[in-house]
Amino acid sequence: MNDEIKSTDGSGRKPTVDPLHGITLEVLLNELVAQYGWDELGYRIRINCFTADPSVRSSLKFLRKTPWARQKVERLYVSTRVDTPANEPTEIGQAPTIPV
Repeated sequence: MNDEIKSTDGSGRKPTVDPLHGITLEVLLNELVAQYGWDELGYRIRINCFTADPSVRSSLKFLRKTPWARQKVERLYVSTRVDTPANEPTEIGQAPTIPV
């Protein structure tokens, strides 16, 4: 019996289960800003780069240097993707559950 995991792309590699695989921090941040806006993002994740004169560039710089903050942003992104069916926007007042 063959217990190998077959890849869907024919490469012979195992498929990844990482929901962030292939998603850059910049894409992730832009999607969160588009969905929530800076005010709501700053409310959900309390870090100064989202509340004091926020920009994608300054936020990326901070998140790349600060692992704990990046983890919070990644968890929000993953929980947003899991809680929201494809192509259905989340309402601003509806907070996704962030796994601990």
